[in-house]
Amino acid sequence: MWFEPLNSFALMISESLGVDVLWVEFAATATICIVALWAASLCVKLLKPSGKNRSVAEVAATEPKRGKGSPLADALLNVRSGFIGVAFFSFWINLLMLVAPLYMLQVYDRVLTSRSYDTLIFLTILAVTLLALNGFLELVRSRVLVRIGGKLDERLGDDAFRSLFQFRPDRRSSGTQTLSDLAQVRNFLSGSGPNAFFDAPWTPIFIALIFVFHPVLGFIALGGAVALFAIAIVSEFATRKTSAVASQKSRSAIQFADASVRNTEVINGMGMVPQLSERWLERNRDSLAYQGLANDRIGMLTALSKFIRPSLQIAILGAGAYLVLQEATTPGVMIAASIIMGRALAPVEAAVGQWRAFVAARAAYGRLKEVFGGENTSAERISLPRPSGNLDVQSLTLVPPGAERPILDDVSFRVAAGSVLAVIGPSAAGKSTLARALVGVWPPTDGKVRLDGADLQQWIPEELGQYIGYLPQDVELFEGSVAENISRFQEIDSKRVIEAAKLAGAHEMILQFPDGYSTEIGPQGSVLSGGQRQRLGLARALYGDPPLIVLDEPNASLDSSGEKALMLTIQELRERGQTVIVISHRSSILTAVDYVLILNGGRVEAFDEREKLLPKLVGPAQPIRAIPKKPPAKPAQKEAAVAGASKAEGSVNNDSEKDNAATNK
Repeated sequence: MWFEPLNSFALMISESLGVDVLWVEFAATATICIVALWAASLCVKLLKPSGKNRSVAEVAATEPKRGKGSPLADALLNVRSGFIGVAFFSFWINLLMLVAPLYMLQVYDRVLTSRSYDTLIFLTILAVTLLALNGFLELVRSRVLVRIGGKLDERLGDDAFRSLFQFRPDRRSSGTQTLSDLAQVRNFLSGSGPNAFFDAPWTPIFIALIFVFHPVLGFIALGGAVALFAIAIVSEFATRKTSAVASQKSRSAIQFADASVRNTEVINGMGMVPQLSERWLERNRDSLAYQGLANDRIGMLTALSKFIRPSLQIAILGAGAYLVLQEATTPGVMIAASIIMGRALAPVEAAVGQWRAFVAARAAYGRLKEVFGGENTSAERISLPRPSGNLDVQSLTLVPPGAERPILDDVSFRVAAGSVLAVIGPSAAGKSTLARALVGVWPPTDGKVRLDGADLQQWIPEELGQYIGYLPQDVELFEGSVAENISRFQEIDSKRVIEAAKLAGAHEMILQFPDGYSTEIGPQGSVLSGGQRQRLGLARALYGDPPLIVLDEPNASLDSSGEKALMLTIQELRERGQTVIVISHRSSILTAVDYVLILNGGRVEAFDEREKLLPKLVGPAQPIRAIPKKPPAKPAQKEAAVAGASKAEGSVNNDSEKDNAATNK
């Protein structure tokens, strides 16, 4: 009983294709079994956890070796097999979409005329089974797209985060925009947006099938597809520039708000909130104006497409009914053509609906190409031995990000290991820029900065960071414990952490915290005073006994006793053979150095030994032995000085103005 309707269905297909019925039955059975088994095996793998709890090391271990292309190109190449799988699933999903119209065709043209219950039952079971398989394939396809987005994020996440800290002379810092762009692309790939592109090639196939039913119906479907496609093209040209400007204006407003939040104390203290609020509102209004214009255009075109879509359905049903009355076709063909046309126009309609997400993802992808653009032509760096601290600056010229003129121009000097150099000069002389160049934050536009003969660009950045201690002028601490900040968020070595804290004169201060070294620091160290942040920043710079230490205004927030403790620290670093570069406005720091470099207008005005330059600046100076070396038998004297500095760190240095006047003189 069951074989008779199956044979009749196979016979119908064989007659329409002009092949033997046995080949039709064999091909249909084999195809369905292969697709079902393959999809089931693949789905078993895809239904497993996506690895969101894997460690960074586990993720890196499973990644293939990168080629010479950009990280973005390598990541897309890595997920190419996933896109091939999505294309394969899309083929069968669209093929199975013919189940409903063919079922209606058979019911109207065969079951109702033959009154065969067996054929109706078999066709219903077969249709429901194939539709279930179609739903299963839809599930698999969606999960594959989610895995593609996750894999792309895994491959690019580390590079995207690192790119936030890279020096880019051709553009200003855009904050965390790169991470937002990566999330935008990932969300688009993980959603339903790509389905429209994989289903689009089936639109002409379905329209051609409608032409087989009847040319009139085919022309109606073709006209509808052309109309919806024209709407998509108009959407592209009508919103591309407007959306790009709106996005740029929105990013500018967000960056302005972020910068304002970072200076909350100044803004509230000086009553600047109304003025800054008005300035932010002005930028936000510009963004809303352009975004509103783009949304109005998209909304108008979307409304037009929603009018055209049901109108086409009515047109094809009306034309089909007319052809049935003319006995030019059958009711089954009319219903089947209506369903197939809906499926043919679905990708175009989906593209119109997903156009906003597509435009945003395309813009984000373009910005990612700028960040990751270019082939990875840099040679693989090798690990260099630990340096001793010999610093050699050769004709250094540097143009900061976003600037056109160099801040440093032909700066050259050499400092031997174990020496202390003071860099002084008026404001805007380029002292902090020099500090950034010495630690490799800003690579030179021209010239070299060499550490033990090796250009800083030859070092592996992670290894170079272990050999450099850097205390910037504006000390920023990170959310975490005191010990984590001092250890640079490496695995905490208690002995080395305490040693660095004692050397920086911060040990006694830290012990006064509620939880000592385990005390949690708020975002940007907001729970600490300026002097406390500077002490902890100095301890972080000294952690691990780096051969080269660069201190930018280390005594800016210290009182006289804290400054004395700082000079003791510098003397001990010299005795250990560590090279120290001190940038300061206070002349008192000059008594603790070996060499003095005077910067003025980005150029070296003078560079010589301290004894030769100091009389020209502040008059006769005491010999360097004026700072007595503490004997090993009496370490309590240094601890007392440190403790005194910790207790009095909040006081104001009354001699700072005199020191600054002497330095300027």
